[in-house]
Amino acid sequence: MGSIWVLRLGSSLKNPEMGKSNDGDKSNEWTEEIEYLDESGSVIYSGKGVRSVEPGLDDHVMVGELKKPLLNASAVAKIVEVVNRWRWGPELDTQLDKLQFVPKMVHITQALKVIKDSDALLSLFRWAKRQSWYFPNDECYIMLFDGLNQHKDFDGIQSLFDEMVHDSSKDGFSSIGAYNRVIQYLAKAEKLEVSYCCFKKVQDSGCRIDTETYNVLMTLFLNKGLPYKAFEMYETMEKAECSLDGSTYELMIPSLAKSGHLDAAFKLFQEMKERKFRPSFNIFVSLVDSMGKAGRLDTSMKVYMEMQFFGLRPSASMYVSLIESYAKAGKLDSALRLWDEMKKAGFRPNFGLYTMIIESHAKSGKLDIAMSVFTDMEKAGFLPTPSTYSCLLEMHAASGQVDSAMKLYNSMTNAGLRPGLSTYTSLLTLLANKKLVDVAAKILLEMKAMGFPVDVSASDVLMVYIKDGSVDLALRWLRFMGSSGIRTNNFIIRQLFESCMKNGLYESAKHLLETYVNSAGKVDLVLYTSTLAHLVRCQDEQNEKQLMYILSATKHKAHAFMCGLFTGPEQRKQPVLTFVRDFFQSIDYELEEGAARYFVNVLLNYLVLMGQINRARCVWKVAYENKLFPKAIVFDQHIAWSLDVRNLSVGAALVAVVHTLHRFRKRMLYYGVVPRRIKLVTGPTLKIVVAQMLSSVESPFEVSKVVLRAPGDSIMEWFKKPIVQQFLLNEIPSRADILMHKLNILFPTSAPEIRSLELCTSLGSVPTVLELGDTYLLRIRSGGWELDPYSSPSTRNPEEPKD
Repeated sequence: MGSIWVLRLGSSLKNPEMGKSNDGDKSNEWTEEIEYLDESGSVIYSGKGVRSVEPGLDDHVMVGELKKPLLNASAVAKIVEVVNRWRWGPELDTQLDKLQFVPKMVHITQALKVIKDSDALLSLFRWAKRQSWYFPNDECYIMLFDGLNQHKDFDGIQSLFDEMVHDSSKDGFSSIGAYNRVIQYLAKAEKLEVSYCCFKKVQDSGCRIDTETYNVLMTLFLNKGLPYKAFEMYETMEKAECSLDGSTYELMIPSLAKSGHLDAAFKLFQEMKERKFRPSFNIFVSLVDSMGKAGRLDTSMKVYMEMQFFGLRPSASMYVSLIESYAKAGKLDSALRLWDEMKKAGFRPNFGLYTMIIESHAKSGKLDIAMSVFTDMEKAGFLPTPSTYSCLLEMHAASGQVDSAMKLYNSMTNAGLRPGLSTYTSLLTLLANKKLVDVAAKILLEMKAMGFPVDVSASDVLMVYIKDGSVDLALRWLRFMGSSGIRTNNFIIRQLFESCMKNGLYESAKHLLETYVNSAGKVDLVLYTSTLAHLVRCQDEQNEKQLMYILSATKHKAHAFMCGLFTGPEQRKQPVLTFVRDFFQSIDYELEEGAARYFVNVLLNYLVLMGQINRARCVWKVAYENKLFPKAIVFDQHIAWSLDVRNLSVGAALVAVVHTLHRFRKRMLYYGVVPRRIKLVTGPTLKIVVAQMLSSVESPFEVSKVVLRAPGDSIMEWFKKPIVQQFLLNEIPSRADILMHKLNILFPTSAPEIRSLELCTSLGSVPTVLELGDTYLLRIRSGGWELDPYSSPSTRNPEEPKD
């Protein structure tokens, strides 16, 4: 059983307050013996006692008669014990006030190092500030900020910082270490605005900011994407004559370079060398990489050479960056030189670099080098990507190298790689251009088996054949498409139809037109007119019948108009002029004005060839009424009247001249209006035609380069002649057969494929028998032209248009 110590005091104790005298501390000593007893009452120890210490008065303890100074460790331990127990609040202040010694600032500072709780730290600090012995201490503030930072109490740091600034201005002390510590902690916590605000306060107070703080702030600005602000901080650092260390350059140069501020980075790089700082490998890498990617290849190479001068060996990533930069800039010779240098240095090109070199050389047309590197890539154990295969294949296809392209295609599919849509398209285009129909069909079927939509690709191949004029191949390809269940669009069907018409493949054209119409394709007026122009040129009776069937198969309203135009008034139930007007009123001129002009030109050619002059005049009159040729006739009062036929076909020009001169004649004879001159603007193409026609009736028109002109008085006398009246009222006279023969020589084709508003469709050879409906219109005799009885003026009801 343990012993129990019992304290037994002497019979009388001296009151410390009563015993004060000039002897100093001796008057406050205990004078009686104190005995320490165990449980049985036996004396264990006796001796002079130790007097208790009065709080806030003594800084020592008495051991017997000796004064023992209070150890700092004991004082700090006591303070820490009290703070850890009470932590904060009035009770903590009360307990701290009862401490049996007078604390010092060193005690508070040491206690702050030990205490972990941030609230306890601040409570102890604020109690100390209320004591008379307190004085501001930089180390104390540093301990406080360290503790708050460990607990991530950044609001507490900011609040304490403001308090420290206020105390500093009031007491006139400077806490440089604490100021810098606050800025660093806030910056590292990415408190951008708060840290910069604290920085400005410290800067305005005139306190010195150290290099580490500047570096931390610059790092924060760079991480936030504000390189200019970081550079501004760097300039502030220079102005403050703060010592720039190597870490500042190591921080700024790579960050500025990577963020694209190359001039600023290079300026710091030059400055670093001038100040005898040795650039690190990281700086060289960042500058070489950033300068290369920005296209500043000369500077990049200069830094690269300078790095080697410093004895630094390029890394594999630096080689890759340089080679990629030169390859992207199109400087393939330099890229290859670096490529060789990289391999000599013992570095193995990676997959991406192989791909870059191959594709850049392929796209530049250097297929031999691309294929050589491609072979090396395969030997190195890299499987090329579909992109690499596709690039090589497409470039070989574009250069027309069928064998190489097919070899790459087979290699790609054998490797289990799936070609892309663009690869298939390039290959099919190549095979189409080379007219390898069977191979193209095989590739297209493989493409279809891969799951790609093939309708567009097949149609593109078909268009290649059509544009190339290979109509037979186009028809063969179209049959393949039909047998494989591949569809094309109506536009291409129409293009192929027109190609068949142009090449005289009327039977194929007929089937294409039927397909076009049955698939809801719209036969417009242009297509119908084009077919009619082919009929004008037709010289074979069998072809003529096929053309007539094609015209009928169009089911266009113009065909019904054509059939009705060549019947008599009894069948039409209305005069020809009214019939023509009804048809032209049904045309949507906003959409079909150009097509209507084209139709009028070809139709008038056709009617003149058929000898249907009165019907032709009706068509011309109605076309002019509907303003299809608004500038054809110009009346300049009594000065000049003119007719411009430059934009007309031959037949339209002849009809327009006859009809317009008839109008001029009526004005002059009936109304007595005689202009100074009359002009027929023909242009060089129609000048001879119109002049020969008018010379048959001895006209007074004089022929110049592009105009036929005559004085008004001469025309007036000419109009009074009976032969002129007959010529203008009826039709081209009997000598027209000779004129038409000459026109066939001058204008052998009508070029229906031209879709110009200024189309001048000329006359072609006349068919042996031209059949429209059930009416035979014209037959050719060996000695010239002869009008069929059904269309002769002597047996036909005159349907002269009225002006």
